[in-house]
Amino acid sequence: MTDLLAGDVGPKAGNGTDRLLQNLRDYAEAVFALTWQRQGTFLSMALLTATFFDPWFAALFFAINMVCEIVDLLIARRVRRLHRQQKAKIKNALTAFVVNTLVSASTISLFAIWLAVEHGGAAVFTALFSLFAAALFAAMNNHQIAWNLVIRLSFYSGAFFFITVKDLWLYRPPLASDMWLQFFTVVVVVYFLIDCSLTFLRLYRKNLEHIEKLKVEHERTKAALVVKSQFVSVVSHELRTPLTSIKGSLDLINSGQVGPVHPQVRPLVDMASKNSRRLAHLIDDLLDLQKIESGEMSFKLDFVDASALVAEAVATHQGLAEKFKVSLCGEVKGDRSLVVKADASRLMQVLANMISNAAKFSPEGGEVIVGATISDDSVRIFVRDHGAGIPPGAKEKVFGRFAQLDSSDQRRTGGTGLGMNISREIVEAFGGVIDYDSKLGKGTTFFVDLPWVKDHPMPEPAPARYGVVELPKAANG
Repeated sequence: MTDLLAGDVGPKAGNGTDRLLQNLRDYAEAVFALTWQRQGTFLSMALLTATFFDPWFAALFFAINMVCEIVDLLIARRVRRLHRQQKAKIKNALTAFVVNTLVSASTISLFAIWLAVEHGGAAVFTALFSLFAAALFAAMNNHQIAWNLVIRLSFYSGAFFFITVKDLWLYRPPLASDMWLQFFTVVVVVYFLIDCSLTFLRLYRKNLEHIEKLKVEHERTKAALVVKSQFVSVVSHELRTPLTSIKGSLDLINSGQVGPVHPQVRPLVDMASKNSRRLAHLIDDLLDLQKIESGEMSFKLDFVDASALVAEAVATHQGLAEKFKVSLCGEVKGDRSLVVKADASRLMQVLANMISNAAKFSPEGGEVIVGATISDDSVRIFVRDHGAGIPPGAKEKVFGRFAQLDSSDQRRTGGTGLGMNISREIVEAFGGVIDYDSKLGKGTTFFVDLPWVKDHPMPEPAPARYGVVELPKAANG
């Protein structure tokens, strides 16, 4: 019980000032939440007393309790503004709550004793019921400040026993009388109230301890994420420098500028070039992921013509299509300007991810269609393939981090499993949505929906941004 009164929630819960401030804040919030309920109870008891017993005493009882309620509200407002460095003010707030509780509890106890002693008979039942209601309310709602709980239970229990023991002392009835029954009933009720109070108090302390542990774990997790993010950033940058040199050297060898490449060496050089490109893509994805996690990814928003973006994407990725032996075609529906507000280079990155996945998972000789159209009040940019499709329930894997639909060692395609996750983050930063429709055995359509900027003039073609190219038409039109 001593530990409970001290507000101790365990050795790892922080210092005493932090715990005390948390107790005060919780108590203050209970004051705000239960003010009208308590005032309604006091008003009901005052009206009952005024009607059947003494209106002047009822008015006095109600007035004192209203003053206590107002004082509690004022203290609670002060508590809301306190912070952990204000140790003296925190202790003053605790003292103020305790003193106000002393006044309130003594008023309620004296009211019940006066009612029972002055009027007797049915008034004894009213007095005992009032004490029971007040004690039960305290047991359930005053556990944030243990001293307040002890004060209220002590005063109410004292009033309980005073009312019942007074008659036993005066009349000395036999043990079988109703007075002794009343006394033993009070003993059981007081025990019940104390047991309830301790239960609520322990539960509150246990919850505080659990919350404190969660806070500690949260801080540890944040620290670990910062370290991880810094590690990824440093390692990625350190890897990029030598990789750039390696990749440049391999490109020189492949170009023949340093002399002819021996036929037996050519496959090794090609393999090294291919893997250096894969490693470069991996590093780029890791750096993008680190920027997203740290909130450092910046976007240069501008008005973007989706049809021109589609044309550039189709032209740029013809080499990729040839690599996977598929045809890459463009399809822009409608004759209205398809203008959205986005970062053109980042939106191209998203489109490149979708085209790359479609090409990888299409059968040889298949067709991948890249297009744009109007969908309700959005511009939809889509990539459609006729591959095997995506099984139901795989959306978390598709857009998850480091996730592959085929995670086996013998999977057909490589990749980090970051592309679609990064794409989702980018699209959502533009206020858009990325998703897909798929049917097993028939293919998949990935699409990006972005808010359509209506009646905006089509941006001037910029070769550095889009490139001006003709779209290769899809086979079906």
